[in-house]
Amino acid sequence: MSVRWSCSFRRFVHHIRRAEAHNDLSDTGASVTFPPPRQTQQRTHDPSIILVGNTFYLYNVGEHIIIHTASKLNGPWKRVGSVLDENSVIPKGDRAAPWAPTVVAFQETFYCYYSVSKAGCRDSAVGVATSDSPGPGSWLDHGIVVQTGTGKYSDRAPYNVSNAIDPATLILTDGSAYLTYGSYWTGIYQVPLTKDLLSPVSTTQPDTRHLAYEPQALGPPNPNADSICGDPTGPHAIEGAFTSYHSPYYYLWLSHGRCCDLDRGTLPTEGAEYSIRVGRSQSPRGPYFDRNGTDLVNGGGTVIYGSNGDTYAPGGQGVIQVNGTDFLYYHYQNKSVSLAFSDALLGFNPLEYVNGWPVVKA
Repeated sequence: MSVRWSCSFRRFVHHIRRAEAHNDLSDTGASVTFPPPRQTQQRTHDPSIILVGNTFYLYNVGEHIIIHTASKLNGPWKRVGSVLDENSVIPKGDRAAPWAPTVVAFQETFYCYYSVSKAGCRDSAVGVATSDSPGPGSWLDHGIVVQTGTGKYSDRAPYNVSNAIDPATLILTDGSAYLTYGSYWTGIYQVPLTKDLLSPVSTTQPDTRHLAYEPQALGPPNPNADSICGDPTGPHAIEGAFTSYHSPYYYLWLSHGRCCDLDRGTLPTEGAEYSIRVGRSQSPRGPYFDRNGTDLVNGGGTVIYGSNGDTYAPGGQGVIQVNGTDFLYYHYQNKSVSLAFSDALLGFNPLEYVNGWPVVKA
């Protein structure tokens, strides 16, 4: 999203365990360094990419959700318009520039799920717009799918303890669909959607699953925290969930750590910046476990991609399949250029699966 919850904690002083820029990727214990991203030179934040015919569509944070197109993942990308023609119909948060869009296609309809919120607060909502085309000009904003903090049904569990941002929707071959959402506070949740993909199967008794959580507070609490704006227990830095499938496993991808408004003079403790983590399950509903067998709800998550060289704080990730190969895409900061939010770049790498675990390749 345009300014994640973590951005409000500018003095991140709590030391956490170091997430090395190395990852155990084999049963022998051998480790490799992360490869650099494949370059695009495209500024973006929280990208969502789909392939329609021979054209890639990139959706990202910006006024009314910006759309770019390209014939190749590495670009060049051309700005062609936006999803929404005006501000979101949801009367919350940053209505002009919704955060963290995710676009999926089902039965010739395109669905753009997006977030509206205010940095540091969980008075948030996930909305959805639909179109018969992936490009600009014909999107209909349906408004709220789920909401937290205030509003109808926000007092129901888990909406009463979670933050309705960073949506991602998984659609199975039988047409059943699941919305994953969440950021900080109590972590990541999943709720089944109706057949039209516009609302939860039940608004009063949502059949939710708690999929991931960072139990350790990775910084001090906000002294003015009231559970709506600020977490009294401190920031639990996990967000940006995305689910992909590579037989026989479903993979839950997560962004972990601090992402935004980074200052060269006060960078987070090494390993506390954004990194991309994953767990897997043979069921789309979880539970998801990391390579060490730790449930992601208990703080698990295998580090798949992290800072390396000038590549700093990768996250906001997704997975797209192109010609039978899965590609991990994400935003990152180039330390030799800028750490400004607006200068985040789109990067991507092919994935290889070793013993059922994804490995990022050059």
